[in-house]
Amino acid sequence: MSSWFQRFLLPGFAFKAVVIGGGYATGRELAEFFMPSGPWGGVAGMLLATLIWSAVCIATFVFARLHDARDYLSFVRALLGPGWVVFEAAYVLFVILILAVFGAAAGAIGEAMFALPGIAGTLALMAGITLFTAFGNASVERLFKYVSFLLYAVYALFVVFAATRFGDRILAGFSSHVSGEGWALGGLTYASYNIIGAVVILPVLRHLTSTRDAVIAGAIAGPLAMLPALLFFVCMVAWYPQIANETLPSDFLLQKLNLPLFHLLFQLMIFAALLESGTGAVHAINERIDKAWRARHGATLSPVARLAIALVLLVGCMLLAGRFGLVALIARGYRALAAIFLVVYVLPLMTFGVARLWRQRTRSVAKEAL
Repeated sequence: MSSWFQRFLLPGFAFKAVVIGGGYATGRELAEFFMPSGPWGGVAGMLLATLIWSAVCIATFVFARLHDARDYLSFVRALLGPGWVVFEAAYVLFVILILAVFGAAAGAIGEAMFALPGIAGTLALMAGITLFTAFGNASVERLFKYVSFLLYAVYALFVVFAATRFGDRILAGFSSHVSGEGWALGGLTYASYNIIGAVVILPVLRHLTSTRDAVIAGAIAGPLAMLPALLFFVCMVAWYPQIANETLPSDFLLQKLNLPLFHLLFQLMIFAALLESGTGAVHAINERIDKAWRARHGATLSPVARLAIALVLLVGCMLLAGRFGLVALIARGYRALAAIFLVVYVLPLMTFGVARLWRQRTRSVAKEAL
């Protein structure tokens, strides 16, 4: 029997795992999407993004449960029919890009922390993703659970240290700056860039027992995913507006803290965030292939097969795609990819997808009344 943790918190932890990636964890995305609107405007934009995430997660989880869709292909086929081809093509490009970026970021962490060659960090990340995805849902879910505990603890410590070292600057930042313009656009854009995570984590919804579970899990997912970002943004306000121009706001703040051991812990947390994000993306593809394999052969993918698929995918994305210029090509079209996901996923789901759910609910209520 599924526990309350698996039903209500695990989907949110999984969604956070896919969303956090590299730019969120380093503060770069926060500086780009929220800092331009000022401290209070940034907070408003983050709250808007949280509401959007929760609304779309609720609709996604309820739609997935009612259509027994536990992988992204089953979901988009139920939602789009033949249009699923467009979604899958965009998703494959998206995965190539993010895995390549994660591999490069892991290499940079290895260089900065241990003076290792860049390839060492990339190979370590590849090994971790391969190991966790090889053993299927249970292994991936444990990763999401324990990395989430680590991540929330590190961000909580960050707030405590920041409050003791430069809390006066944080208060001054919030008191001396009014909300800037563009907070709504920043929140909407950021939410749109990352909402694909709600479909990626469908395999963990296997623990939901009712539509009520799906609604509660979806509502919680938004705040769970945004809480670390909000805590980190509050710390960033201490050095507003100059921090908005920093390539790595996390390193900027860590240098201001001047706590070497915590700096090391934070870097390890970022690596763990890359690990869970990359694992979520690869696991989604494994689950999509597993469903097709079961339909054709009547058996599930073995751990060896999952491991082989993960290795091929990771080698292609982290080691080869950049050398052939594919990563740069996809990166130039990243905004177009985000727009495609809006058109083929969010808009259909929140319009005729929600309408279909409402009709199904109405029919169920009518049957119960007879």
